[in-house]
Amino acid sequence: MHTCDHEELHHMATEAAKANMPDEEDVGRVAAVFKAISEPSRLKILFALRQGEMCVYHIVEAVGGTQSAVSHQLRMLREARMIKARRDGQNIVYSLADEHVLAVLELVCTHVNCRI
Repeated sequence: MHTCDHEELHHMATEAAKANMPDEEDVGRVAAVFKAISEPSRLKILFALRQGEMCVYHIVEAVGGTQSAVSHQLRMLREARMIKARRDGQNIVYSLADEHVLAVLELVCTHVNCRI
């Protein structure tokens, strides 16, 4: 059996990683967020909503696609708690759920060096 040259150091790192590991439910919620933003049309919707509240019609104009497809993606983003919706007369207007969503978008864009 091969032993690591840094056995004690790696053991301490392993124990720290295990002690700080989120529980399975939290890991599942984080994975759901990554899954929600991994689809390009949903990501475009989030980028559009950075500008503020929008109704479906204006989201379709901003990101392209059909009203039906955008509505489907909006539902998925709502289920992932990335966006919220409120009624304004006859319209439903959508916005980012909170400042954390914006922070995630900005952080990832910084990581990949994109312009937002």
